[in-house]
Amino acid sequence: MSFKANFKNRSFDDLARVAGGALGALGAFKQEIRDLVRQQIDRLLADQDLVPREEFEAVKAMAARARSEQDALEKRVLALEGASGKAKPKAKAKPKRKRA
Repeated sequence: MSFKANFKNRSFDDLARVAGGALGALGAFKQEIRDLVRQQIDRLLADQDLVPREEFEAVKAMAARARSEQDALEKRVLALEGASGKAKPKAKAKPKRKRA
């Protein structure tokens, strides 16, 4: 091999090392940016006072269970009132909405 060919190979090797180092630095920079964005999003969500999905689902299930129990109790009261001969209570009228 001549000096010229050896110099070219070394130059290409050096260039490849520099490019590889730059790509590694860009990868680290990308990860750092991703972490910073994630921290900002977490901070914004914490400021919004949001509840976790599991907690929301648990409260939703409790409300559904309470509603079904209320319906069952309402039927039971109506049945007891019917058996005792009392009149059924009238349904309350819905209040009218105020228009803006």
